Amino acid sequence: MKKIFAMCAALIMTINCMAAGGTLSLKDITAGKYAATRLGKVTPMIGGESYAMISSDGKKIVECSYKTGRQTGVLFDVSNTVGESIDSFDGYILSPDGTKMLIQTGTKKIYRRSFTATYYIYNIADRRLERLSDNGPQQTPVWSPDGMKVAFVRDNNIYLIKLLYGNSESQVTKDGKRNEVINGVPDWVNEEEFCFNSALAFNADGSMICWIRYDEAHVPMYSLQMYKGLAPEHGEYATYPGAYSYKYPKAGVDNSSVTVMSYDIQSRQTRKMQLPLDADTYVTRVKPTADAGKMIVMTMNRHQDKLCIYSANPRSTVCKLLIEENVPKYVKEEAMDGVTVTGRHILLPSDRSGNMQLYLYSMTGQLQGQLTKGNYDVTAVYGYDEATGSAYYQAAGKKPMEREVYVVNKNGKVTCLTPKDGWNAATFSANFKYFINQWSDANTPYEYSIYNNSGKKCVTLLDNKELKATLATMNLPTKEFFSFKTSEGVELNGVMIKPVDFDVNKKYPVIMWQYSGPGSQQVVDSWNIGSMGEGALFDEYLTQNGFILVCVDGRGTGARGADFEKCTYMRLGDLESKDQVETALYLGTLPYVDKDNIGIWGWSYGGFNTLMSMSEGRGVFKAGVAVAPPTDWRYYDTVYTERYMRTPKENPSGYDINPIKRVGSLQGALLLCQGLADDNVHPQNVFEYTEALVQADKDFKMNVYTNRDHGIYGGNTRNHLLRQIERFFMDNLK
Repeated sequence: MKKIFAMCAALIMTINCMAAGGTLSLKDITAGKYAATRLGKVTPMIGGESYAMISSDGKKIVECSYKTGRQTGVLFDVSNTVGESIDSFDGYILSPDGTKMLIQTGTKKIYRRSFTATYYIYNIADRRLERLSDNGPQQTPVWSPDGMKVAFVRDNNIYLIKLLYGNSESQVTKDGKRNEVINGVPDWVNEEEFCFNSALAFNADGSMICWIRYDEAHVPMYSLQMYKGLAPEHGEYATYPGAYSYKYPKAGVDNSSVTVMSYDIQSRQTRKMQLPLDADTYVTRVKPTADAGKMIVMTMNRHQDKLCIYSANPRSTVCKLLIEENVPKYVKEEAMDGVTVTGRHILLPSDRSGNMQLYLYSMTGQLQGQLTKGNYDVTAVYGYDEATGSAYYQAAGKKPMEREVYVVNKNGKVTCLTPKDGWNAATFSANFKYFINQWSDANTPYEYSIYNNSGKKCVTLLDNKELKATLATMNLPTKEFFSFKTSEGVELNGVMIKPVDFDVNKKYPVIMWQYSGPGSQQVVDSWNIGSMGEGALFDEYLTQNGFILVCVDGRGTGARGADFEKCTYMRLGDLESKDQVETALYLGTLPYVDKDNIGIWGWSYGGFNTLMSMSEGRGVFKAGVAVAPPTDWRYYDTVYTERYMRTPKENPSGYDINPIKRVGSLQGALLLCQGLADDNVHPQNVFEYTEALVQADKDFKMNVYTNRDHGIYGGNTRNHLLRQIERFFMDNLK
């Protein structure tokens, strides 16, 4: 039988590879044996000469010098506190004046970015540790600028702690109620798709609190069925399942109604800001400025092609429009997230020129100039130095699959501050004199070094030399970048991983992985490369079974300008699937590829595009695996879906480009994998798709994972999932 033959062949190949120098173990990969070490949370300290970070043993928060990289002091030691004592901690938030910290313990996840935790106030000078509150866990605590007050959210309401008054606690809002009203933290869809977890801030002198209020009473409810399960076990569901119900707006339905509120701490007066909001407006951020009488409020229209930045007076409630950003199709979420408010300026990323570039505005909304120009995309904003007029940023300045750190001075001169090709990401000091650079490439784990703002390397902090030495004994393949042109003349970038014992005279089956979503990238010269990240170790593991692994970023992916990225607008899945089919056809022309044994897989959007590609009509894929795939964009959330598709009513033909509608054209063996507690891509997607498969008389396999969310992990879950993917391709491609 084919299955028995494949298993025997894999065993023989594994034995041969072991003799040659050892093999990767799936269990070791999923257990994190080969995970790269990273610096503990780094926080620049005031003055600009030092930074705080969590020690390597996770027991301390230490102060280090930017100049030398050496530890200069211990700010917090879990075993040396006065007052309260704790055994461990999960994180910290340094006060603006650097004299105190909030120590995070007992963290419990809610959604992707949100969590509750029990926080402690820690005074660095006398080592005193006190509970922030005795009344239950908190969410997103925020320091006042003078470090004498803390605001936080509990059970959808905002609370205030005054340190000068014995840490007295008062309740700012009282209308918060689960699945009805949320104060100070975003609802599910805003958290997930606008990428933030805190929606409250103090003004510059700490006299006012401003926040976003979400009324989600009219948002439809979605319920996930919960079971007893294991790892962890929920005893309350031992006999009858339970349900987790929450508000989730699907494409075209009502969102939360939003307002921006302010609270005068001295008078205890609550006010509603006079923002010109219609029923479909999003409020995406509230930020302080250096002026106590001005807050920055950012809004987006429902189509998300207009970003408005307002100056809002928290006392008078008067709001003034400063900047209105209109671009074709949609404003990228990354552009909105990159808006930087400094003492006298607003730095705005925009792709209005066709590439993401930086524009400088005054605090009155006057355009001061375009700081960067070129046929490349700015990909992160690090800040603007008011003293020198220099802006610091990350960009794909050399190649789309690489990143560099740059500075542009007030005269327009651009300098690359990172000499090594690959992927660079920076954390700058408060005065922009130094930055900690995280560098890696596709074949090298992360290295952390300190540079000055002229690009001179000062010291190496961490180089993962132990991991490098371990991997050097594993006889691993390298990644080879390539490009090709499709039959439509579109040039695409890819990466290929061949078996270590690759023989050009043999023909190999191919497994393609991809994500393909708008603005995403998988073909990156970074240690984050791979279907599961971590230097593509899982993909390299699959090469031990005699596969070639390939990934290609098709149309719609990032760092190649607005036209390339936004060409999928209103028709998600059409061009993306064509490009994966074109990739398979191209690979089939290579002398060492078995064109009759090509598979494809992906997770989330990658799962969607796997199904779309297998149903594209040209039948190039013999097998595919779709993990947690959207199958009809009508089932997905408003913010993400409508950004690229508008509403189902506005774009019915675009929404009909989906796997369910294409099910009759599906070709190849199919495995579906789904977490039953997926709050992001609901099980509804897979269940409706399997019904369509049944009625179309299409065979398929399916694995479900009890109580697992979109990440499908916990206990042995991730190991089991990846083993199913491996075995499915072993059974169907050889």
